[in-house]
Amino acid sequence: MEMNSLGLVELTSIAAGMEAADIMLKTSEVELILSRTICSGKYMVLVGGQVAEVQTAVDAVTNQLDYAIIDTFVIPNVHKDIFPALSGHSGVEQLEALGILEAYSVASLIEGADAAVKAATVRIIEIRLAMALGGKAFCTITGEVAAVRSAVESGAEVISEKGLLVNKVVIAQPRPELLSEMI
Repeated sequence: MEMNSLGLVELTSIAAGMEAADIMLKTSEVELILSRTICSGKYMVLVGGQVAEVQTAVDAVTNQLDYAIIDTFVIPNVHKDIFPALSGHSGVEQLEALGILEAYSVASLIEGADAAVKAATVRIIEIRLAMALGGKAFCTITGEVAAVRSAVESGAEVISEKGLLVNKVVIAQPRPELLSEMI
């Protein structure tokens, strides 16, 4: 299945999360990317597919399980680098400048990461989602200093719109050892 869109629901209940995954898969032609518990007793379901199908899946969960929804999104025309970064296989082998975005929610972080990589010529190293992070999420990006600054600002703005930005950092000349700690 060709995927050009991502959809996510983040829920307060594990039981509702499992039900949400089932609803999304029964409602639309979407591919299940992640369906799992996350820290603080929450649950997330991430699907990919065509924009209309992903929107239908997210809307179905929102309509049926609104009592358990923390956050949702649909990102149409998601940047191609988001998919490998979610799985930890970005292929980045050398650090240039290092940018870090940190958010209180999985949904806001993925939206911010997509905005960051669309804003400047950078590469996403990794997107880490809420496991052993107290429910928070972060992403790391690399590229030339000016590009990383621009990307981080764009991503931070998207996350801040929801009031969920924890921190943003740009390190101009990071030590190369940091890369091995990220992937």
